[in-house]
Amino acid sequence: MTSKPTSRDSWHLDTLAVRAAVDKSQYGENSEALFLTSSFVQPDSETAARRFGGEEDGYIYSRFTNPTVASMEQRLAALEGTEACIGTSSGMSAVLLLCMGLLKSGDHVVCSRSVFGSTLKLIGSEFGKFGVQTTFVSQTELDEWRRAVQPNTRLLFAETPTNPLTDVCDIAALADIAHQAGALLAVDNCFCTPALQRPMDLGADIVVHSGTKHLDGQGRVVAGALCASDALIRGTFVPVMRSAGMSLSPFNAWVVLKGLETLGIRMQAQSQRALELAHWLESHPRVARVYYPGLESHPQHALAMRQQHGLGGAVLSFDVKGDSPEAGRRHAFHVIDSTQMLSVTANLGDVKTTITQPASTSHGRLTEAQRQAAGIQQHLIRVAVGLEHLDDLKADLSRGLDTYGRA
Repeated sequence: MTSKPTSRDSWHLDTLAVRAAVDKSQYGENSEALFLTSSFVQPDSETAARRFGGEEDGYIYSRFTNPTVASMEQRLAALEGTEACIGTSSGMSAVLLLCMGLLKSGDHVVCSRSVFGSTLKLIGSEFGKFGVQTTFVSQTELDEWRRAVQPNTRLLFAETPTNPLTDVCDIAALADIAHQAGALLAVDNCFCTPALQRPMDLGADIVVHSGTKHLDGQGRVVAGALCASDALIRGTFVPVMRSAGMSLSPFNAWVVLKGLETLGIRMQAQSQRALELAHWLESHPRVARVYYPGLESHPQHALAMRQQHGLGGAVLSFDVKGDSPEAGRRHAFHVIDSTQMLSVTANLGDVKTTITQPASTSHGRLTEAQRQAAGIQQHLIRVAVGLEHLDDLKADLSRGLDTYGRA
């Protein structure tokens, strides 16, 4: 079937989110097809030889080629403004693929110490076993990034905003530091998604995604992706995927593909609710501090508004008051356990609001020293705001905030 010619290069993001995909099949389906097959029949031996040898495009085996996965990859690449994308089985498998593709023994990585706990463990501990050195630096202090660069530095890695303290890094400045050192900059764009922020437009080389979060948007599947140049995707990451097999399943890719269709309107609506909730929490007498880039009190507020299209995203964190770490943990648990509507889970990006204590969940596997370095205190609570009515969110949080510490 021959597809109609399009002017896709001129389409806006909202249009790309619902239209970018592989060509329709001969049946002309309007919703992209779900190809649940492990392999693809080749027309003859010569064609099979060319496709397996990389001399001809064609679907071969779903570990690394599948039309449904390709549709998700094309759509996400179009939204991020990159030449190509590769889907992975999870967000952490995307980080794994990134490191396996770019790094070898003796290489050096400069990484924000404020990134997701599992990323800290993977890059700092697991790859350390294989001779990869990592220096962890402040998310926001550019001089620390500059001083950390070594002759063998191959990669700078940051996420912005960070999980859970929403620290914002200057992507363009980090890109300059990386490129002056002959290194690449990878940015985890999980919190903002391309609906709010496009790191490639600011100089990043690779964008990392956990499709499990906002890209799906309803907490249904686990997925991940890397977005980058065609040379990096095809020349560096696809060969590793073909051997190592951290593959995205067609079904999960299809769910994320459908989630991308509503990404823009969800991020707008959830960000608006998050901002209003952050203002309310900031005025609550039992809250010591609120971490949210949309607040003027946030240290990187101006930078965030420039990089994030004027929105703060859907995730915020706050400190409950407590005289000691033990009291802070007890009060945080009370607030969380007093909720009746919010979902007590470490996932985020869902249309259902979630709540968690990072010190015992997302960052629970870190040492206390690592948590302290990342600023993760016992009295910290993270809320990933969904699409419930704001009054209901306030009422659910008030139940614990208004009562903790009482005899």
